[in-house]
Formats: sequence, C-alpha cells, structure tokens
Amino acid sequence: MCCREVARSVKAREDVFAMFASLRVEEKTEVDMLPVVREFVDVFPDDILDLPPESEVEFSIDIVPGTSPISMAPY
Repeated sequence: MCCREVARSVKAREDVFAMFASLRVEEKTEVDMLPVVREFVDVFPDDILDLPPESEVEFSIDIVPGTSPISMAPY
C-alpha cells in the first residue's frame, strides 16, 4: 500500500495493519567490488557516460486486416 492508501483507510476508519521497515546501509559498496562484476569484468564497460544512441530500426508487427489476435493459453 502506498501512503495515500493507508491515509484513506485510516480516515475511513478501516482496520489497517501496517509494518514499516527501513534499511540502513553501513558502507557504500563500489560496483567494482561486487562479486558478479568481478567474475565477469570483461562484460562490463569501464565507463558509461551517457544513454545508448537511439536506434534507427523501429519495431513493428504487421497486422493482416480483418484478422483477430490469436488467444492461446501459454501452457
């Protein structure tokens, strides 16, 4: 629940059970020190300076006029 939902429920005099938790970080971890990054160091770039460039290819699915979507259970 977000804080607005809690406030709305309390205002409506509904029974509300809430638990508030906080997480304190004792020390800041550098990305280079994470085990997965150290194991696959050749995969991660040294610096990420900006967002990747926009792709020139736009994704689209051509739809045949007059057809309906196929509805199937995944299993």
